[in-house]
Amino acid sequence: LARRGFAMMLISRSQEKLNDVARSLEEQFKVETRTIAVDFGKLDIYSKIEEGLANLEIGVLVNNVGVSYPYPEYYLHIPDLENFITNLINVNMTSVCQMTRLVLPKMVERSKGVILNISSASGMYPVPLLTVYSATKAFVDFFSRGLHEEYRRQGIIIQSVLPFFVATKMTRIRKPTLDKPTPERYVAAELNTVGLQSQTNGYFPHAVMGWVTTRLVPSSIVIFLGARMNRLQRTGYLTRRKLREQKNGANLKTE
Repeated sequence: LARRGFAMMLISRSQEKLNDVARSLEEQFKVETRTIAVDFGKLDIYSKIEEGLANLEIGVLVNNVGVSYPYPEYYLHIPDLENFITNLINVNMTSVCQMTRLVLPKMVERSKGVILNISSASGMYPVPLLTVYSATKAFVDFFSRGLHEEYRRQGIIIQSVLPFFVATKMTRIRKPTLDKPTPERYVAAELNTVGLQSQTNGYFPHAVMGWVTTRLVPSSIVIFLGARMNRLQRTGYLTRRKLREQKNGANLKTE
């Protein structure tokens, strides 16, 4: 968006990281960039955001804040389950509704605006051992599609974006491939779908994967294979963690 000349408002938790990104955008693309530092895991942040957005004309809202599991896990075994539930829902669901509440009224007044809500391919069908994350992303998809129908006649585009894996810190994918693109490649492809699709996987290889997993393969098989993959990842994670703990314990004894 900055490359296309949009002034930017960045909202995230770390002011230091926000400053770094803002400085980079201003130097590289010569666009005005402002920031608001808030923790989307909290509920008392939206008055601060509303104040920061006052008198600004927001043309495009990208709701892309999100958190997932630290590793695939059975629901009752998730560490600190009570706080985990609250944080995940606040970040992945409440933020989408509240940010839309703040920005949509002025878009309606102008009869133009775009809201991109970043869901996930995990919201296209249940993903066992990532069940809460998967459910929150299904909410984002349904919310976006319903809202688009409510406001499309008023000139507003509300798009549900459902990527598969992208090489980001959250996915822990270090080496991009054709089906696991860099964020830059994915975003460039996704923006070309705005105004053409209200629900999109955003990137052609992901669209093929979406068609296969929702139209060609029975959902029961997709759910079974997802559970199997996540059980293997869970076992690998817990094994590595146990080895690290044993190694750290041995080092303490040596010292």
